[in-house]
Formats: sequence, structure tokens, C-alpha cells
Amino acid sequence: MSDTPIRIGIVGAGANTRLMHIPGFQAQDGVQVVSVANRSRASGQQVADQFGIPTVYDKWTDLVDADDTNAICIGTWPYMHCPVTLRALAQGKHVLTEARMAMSASQAHTMLAASRGRPDLVTQIVPSPFTFRVDGTVRELLNDGYLGDILAIELMSSGGFLDTEGPLHWRQDRDLSGYNILTMGIWYEALMRWVGPATRVSAMTRVWARQRVDGDGTLRATTIPDHVDVVCDMACGAQAHLRVSAAMGLAPADGIWLFGSQGTLHWDSPTGKLYGGKRGDKALAEIVIPAEKEGRWRVEEEFVGAIRGLEPVRLTSFEDGVRYMEFTEAVTRSAQSGRAVPLPLVG
Repeated sequence: MSDTPIRIGIVGAGANTRLMHIPGFQAQDGVQVVSVANRSRASGQQVADQFGIPTVYDKWTDLVDADDTNAICIGTWPYMHCPVTLRALAQGKHVLTEARMAMSASQAHTMLAASRGRPDLVTQIVPSPFTFRVDGTVRELLNDGYLGDILAIELMSSGGFLDTEGPLHWRQDRDLSGYNILTMGIWYEALMRWVGPATRVSAMTRVWARQRVDGDGTLRATTIPDHVDVVCDMACGAQAHLRVSAAMGLAPADGIWLFGSQGTLHWDSPTGKLYGGKRGDKALAEIVIPAEKEGRWRVEEEFVGAIRGLEPVRLTSFEDGVRYMEFTEAVTRSAQSGRAVPLPLVG
């Protein structure tokens, strides 16, 4: 299967699709981006002209149903991920979908079930890229017992001062984003690669900018939080605190801290550097990662390699997508009920 021609159709040519996916596919031998359907014919044509894509469809359904493709790349907002995935799989086509996986845990489970019904097809979610550079090194250190027992985890993303006057962004529109909150799912997905999933979630959230103007100039109510605090039990035995906010001006730098019985690890988001220290050290020191051990973006390469039978999908599988969508929905359930929510979700 290594010489299989791969003909890709693009449903939704968002920023990441134009920046990463289309160029990433076009750089690979034996891969063609043959069609695009965007929110309007005009915007689809602009993308086609920019990248030399031969066919523009007015409707995404026509693109997915056409026989000129055998793989679909979904670059829309989350509200389209489930219907496009289900139709593509029903048409016998491989699927790469932009993150977040879906609007809700139930949609994610539906997508996973459909993918398992077509084991001959490759399904992949665009992974959280934040920690690519250090992922392998962190996992190696944890496997080698650098921390001892993992006891506590702190994760913070501050977002700067709250913008109360800005227009409605798709991440703030529940009709487009569902249960997803800010960049919380992106951070949690990265954390899962290191320490595994949560088993119980307690959350509090706040919405401070309760109305925003949408793209049509209409004032809309907003219900997706501007700030979330999550305390959770992790399967590895640690207790974790995740704070993701759009309202913390001049806060300390974003990052992740892992505290163990014998050591500490800290990943600093702005610099991308990894720091560590062991019991008896006076301070953390940078852990230098050799170039050959640095992770990198290879999403399109991995998708194509999986279709050709050369490698499995590691980042990110639909199974992992279900895990982070269950976490995401559990955060809202807990915030609304004032109760801890166990994972995996039941009902």
C-alpha cells in the first residue's frame, strides 16, 4: 500500500488548514489536494487559486460524495466535525479532522463507533502541538523514575487581560464550539500524553463578558466561560489543578508543573524549555534536549503514512479524542451541578 495515490478533499479551509495541512500534504510524493469546499464559493475559490487546487465545490456534501477523493481533511470549527466525519466514513474515505474532536462527548463516541465500523479506514485528529518538542523527553524521564511517584500537577494558561469589547470568536460561540472552553482541551490533551487521563473532575467557571457582537453585527449572549478552575484526580495517582483563563493579565508564564516524591519537572510554554530538579537540589535547571530527540509537527506525514500502512496513528487517535471530550464535558457538568463528576462519563 506504500504507493497508494492519495487524493484529498478539504472541507473548511481555516487558518491552520491553509498554514499547515494543505502545504503539508502538497509537500509529499503521491499526494494531491484535489478539491475544496469552504463557507462560500468565493472563499473556496480564493483557497483554490492560492494553492492550485483544481476543483471547488459549493457544498461540502458534494465534495465528500464525489469520487475524485479517497481522503477528507476537515478544517472547520467543531460543530461540523461529527457530520462530515460520519459522511466521509460512510463513503469509504479516510478522515483527518481538526481539533477539538467534536461538540460533545456523545458526538465523539458516535465518531469513534463509526471509525471502528470501518477498520480499513484511517481516522486521526489534529493533535495539540504545544508540547511536541518535549513530549518524548518527558515520557522518557517519567518512565525512568525521575519524579518518583507523581503527587501533584499544576497547569496554567493565563490569556492576558480580559477583552470585553472584542467581537464574538468561534471559541465563545456555543453553537460552533459546544462544550469546549478556551484552550482547555488543547492543554489537557498534551497533559494526557505524559500522565494519562483524569478519573474525577471538580470545576468552577466564570463568564464575565456576557454579550458580544457576532460577525453579522448582532449582539449575542455568551455562555462559554472566560475562566475555568479544575481540580481532578488523575489515573496515575496525582491530584491536578488546571487553570485556563482569558482574564489573568500579567500572570506568571503559562506552563505545566509535575511534582513527584523525588523530583520536579516544569515545562515553560513561552520558551518551550523543560526544567527539572531532584530532591536535594536548590533550584530547577534546564534539561537540554538533543536535536535528534526533539519532537516536531508531522501530522500530515503521519496521516499519509497510516493510510499507506507504514505507521499507526499516534497523535491523535479517536480514542484519545473521546477521552478529552469526556473531560471537557465533565468540566461543564461539574461547574453547573457543583458536584464532582467521575470519568469515564456514564450517561
